[in-house]
Amino acid sequence: MKWGMGILVNALLFLAFAGYFEGVEVTSIWAAIGASVILSILNMLVRPLLILFTLPVTILTLGLFLFVINACTLLMTDALMGSLFEISGFGLALLLAVIMAVINLIIQKTIIEPRKQR
Repeated sequence: MKWGMGILVNALLFLAFAGYFEGVEVTSIWAAIGASVILSILNMLVRPLLILFTLPVTILTLGLFLFVINACTLLMTDALMGSLFEISGFGLALLLAVIMAVINLIIQKTIIEPRKQR
């Protein structure tokens, strides 16, 4: 998925999560876009290091530990955004990481890849 499209999709997901889950607070659309940009930067810089350091656990859990890493990057985004973007706890961050991965996969397979084949 291209970077700009990923930013937009994740920002919309953050806004939807704020509407559906009590533990997620987003103050504005700009806060959601900012959180999405910060999350993408963390995914580029910090996530590979976390994957490298936790490689044995990731292999042992057949890759499911990557959801924990994604939840950690969501919580780092929460910490960097301050009161503009809030996630109440690790359990909710883990749930959001799983939902975001599934929705991004669906968008990738149904919208992005068919457009590339044209």
